[in-house]
Amino acid sequence: MSFFDELGRYLGSANNRVQILGDLGDHVYLALLPLVIGIVLAIAAGWLGSRWAPARQVLMVLANLLYTIPSLALFVVIPGLIGTKILDSVNVVVALTIYTTALLVRPVLDALDAVPPPVIAAATAVGYKPLRRFFAVELPLSVPVLAAGVRVASVSNISLVSVGALIGTGGLGVLFTDGFQREYFSPIVVGIVLTLLLALVVDLVLVGSRNLLTPWTRVGAP
Repeated sequence: MSFFDELGRYLGSANNRVQILGDLGDHVYLALLPLVIGIVLAIAAGWLGSRWAPARQVLMVLANLLYTIPSLALFVVIPGLIGTKILDSVNVVVALTIYTTALLVRPVLDALDAVPPPVIAAATAVGYKPLRRFFAVELPLSVPVLAAGVRVASVSNISLVSVGALIGTGGLGVLFTDGFQREYFSPIVVGIVLTLLLALVVDLVLVGSRNLLTPWTRVGAP
């Protein structure tokens, strides 16, 4: 039997299709929820760092240290820190939120630094208070730079979720472990293809969202 015959037989099973869809749904949840939470936390950290120089240095060092922690080790350590069970999906969400926040701290700071000072001065001159100015002027203008960091973080999360399967959590990584254990290559190939497609779809959504949020960047474009 050829590999494609084997793959067709694997995908032809209703039970396998249900499992694949369930694993894909778990993967989306485990990858994107930490991304959203991490963006919010990174923006808050960036706001603090952009206004207080000592905090900026501490945040940069802390972010670098956190991102160097091996993902598998973090998945194993977190249950002991927050009191969850080793197989709880919350562990993956917390771990990837830490990674996302650490990865995005620098891009957020760079994005806020890229906002032209004359624009900030003009907003202040017309009466914008610091918090309102941040959300109405600085943050929207920082989106083009920030979006690049978010795209990297999304791909990183989608990749790292698969590691969680080694400790028994869900996601497309389950197809990898199942295939390796049974020496059955069809689920491995399906898992790889779906992971790549998910990363592509999420990236396209992020690019589209960036374009919608920054219509001024297209003014005058040919």
